[in-house]
Amino acid sequence: MKHFTFGRNNGLRVSELALGAGNFGTGWGYGADLDTSRAIVDRFAEAGGTFIDTAATYQVGQSEEFLGRILAGRREDVTLATKFAVGGTKEGSGALQTGNGRRAMFRSVEHSLRRLDTDYIDLLWVHWPDFVTPVDEIVRAFHDLVSSGKVLYAGLSNFPAWLTARGVTLAEVRGWSPISAVQFEYSLVERTADRDVLPMVESLGLGAALWSPLGGGLLTGKYRDGASGRLTEWNKVVHSEDGPVKTATVDEVLAVAAELDVPPGRVAVAWLLERGRRSPTGVVPIIGPRTVEQLDEYLAALNLDLGDHYGRLDEVSRISLGQPHQQISEQLTATRGGGEFRPPRIPSA
Repeated sequence: MKHFTFGRNNGLRVSELALGAGNFGTGWGYGADLDTSRAIVDRFAEAGGTFIDTAATYQVGQSEEFLGRILAGRREDVTLATKFAVGGTKEGSGALQTGNGRRAMFRSVEHSLRRLDTDYIDLLWVHWPDFVTPVDEIVRAFHDLVSSGKVLYAGLSNFPAWLTARGVTLAEVRGWSPISAVQFEYSLVERTADRDVLPMVESLGLGAALWSPLGGGLLTGKYRDGASGRLTEWNKVVHSEDGPVKTATVDEVLAVAAELDVPPGRVAVAWLLERGRRSPTGVVPIIGPRTVEQLDEYLAALNLDLGDHYGRLDEVSRISLGQPHQQISEQLTATRGGGEFRPPRIPSA
């Protein structure tokens, strides 16, 4: 598996796929037991994968606990990322234990370090914004954790582009440890990040981790046959065919899969990998297998060359960028004969 720097402005090395550990444990009533989780990590490592992503809340803390046991003796062989628990953990979920504030962050990190059985976290994410804590408090707390050696790199997960950009700027002008990466949902059926988040990522040189690469299973086509998945286990649909673009996208994924004689999910992940290779910064899909067999299917996407099919999938899944992007695009077309608006990339310092 190839490795690259996770963004232009840091030295964090990651594999081109990240292993999401949300299925490690059974605290949510489903998931993988310890032996299966260990087998998944072993197989991922055999394939050259080194980037593992978890969270304090996954499986009510079991995910971190499993990883602590699985990585014993080989901690230095992985880039380990976790998210601090905005919504609280089994240690507490009251008003003083939740949110993005400094106290909650420091407390969550201490619990994560204990569960992971490590003395440092390679990459710490804020899991979600609470829209109460000032972003400068978050960035300063990151800086202090990095200065203490307990965290090496900082990232923001599921933050809007404007809030991330403000955090990045505050860190720069105040000389604090930088925001290195962002994490957000992205797939062929969820491309709203094309409007602002991805242009921001490319402009500011951030790394990007993409969760739910199969659109909650929609891109496998299984829900058309009534198969189970997040639809039944999470008691909600992460994505449904609620519009013509999504339906056309699933149709096209299934058609490409039939032409290439591969499963549809492999096509969806291969498209994301190619999307990442075309980006000027580090873009990594996060895969979340529950079995070794599911992991092997994800890994097979590394060797799938979509060729001209990439453009077909890109075109059918493309969304309207909305305003002001659409208006700018129309103005460029009228005045310069230009095409779709793409925000300019800001060169790194």
